[in-house]
Amino acid sequence: MISSSIKRFRYIYGPVYSWRLGMSLGIDPLTDKRKICNFDCPYCQLGRTAKFYTQREDFVPVETILTEIKAMPPMRIDCYTFSGRGEPTLAKNLGKMIRAVREATGGKIAVITNAGLIDRPDVQEDLFLSDRVLAKLDAADQASFQQVDIPAKGIEFRRVVEGIKDFRKKFKGKLALQVMFVEENKHLAPEIARIAREINADEVQINTPLRPGAMMPLSPEELKDILTHFRGLPAVSVYEAERKTVEPLDERSAILRHGNFRKQAKPKSTPGNRGR
Repeated sequence: MISSSIKRFRYIYGPVYSWRLGMSLGIDPLTDKRKICNFDCPYCQLGRTAKFYTQREDFVPVETILTEIKAMPPMRIDCYTFSGRGEPTLAKNLGKMIRAVREATGGKIAVITNAGLIDRPDVQEDLFLSDRVLAKLDAADQASFQQVDIPAKGIEFRRVVEGIKDFRKKFKGKLALQVMFVEENKHLAPEIARIAREINADEVQINTPLRPGAMMPLSPEELKDILTHFRGLPAVSVYEAERKTVEPLDERSAILRHGNFRKQAKPKSTPGNRGR
């Protein structure tokens, strides 16, 4: 399936079927090796963060991304999604990449971010260029932020929330909040819902780690209970979403960023998985 001009894809991956974005082609503006992130979320399907990155750098040349996109065979792509082995806003040339991909494809652009840098004007300027931004909101205060997301030193929950609010007021595209619920933060659903109401995003995505990782997902019943706290908000649950398996252009590249997309983790309450 890969063009003869390129042996394998290093920075684009998929397409994968995203439960919110449709047929999504992933674009990694960071790396095809080490994880580059400013968070160390224990549930991350990419594993733990060995070294925190806090400064924006040019990790991958824009031309390299364009070369891989031009090598793709014709196919349906609903969204070109910047997300990879870490936090995409750490790429200093993210804005240039978004402009280049839009010019080359004419497609919709999304960025999935942990929002750790979203209070920065330069990061906001880059994100303004996208059609959709999906921002993480897993906590209710600094203590739960440290437990569930484990940010790099200097990243404060208060600034993250205020940054998302500020970005929401200026952004012309659609903003979604991604809330990953696990055992450690499910009791915070009322407080997280309160913050979500203050942000007033276009969508609130209630998630739990279904791809295999270090933390087990909550059950459909638990997520259904959590959803009751988000009544009146445009909230959707991952368990209610359609899921499809799509053959990626390069399976190695997809697994490197997306985890084991062929296997779904089982909630601890699922029969046959008790005591795991």
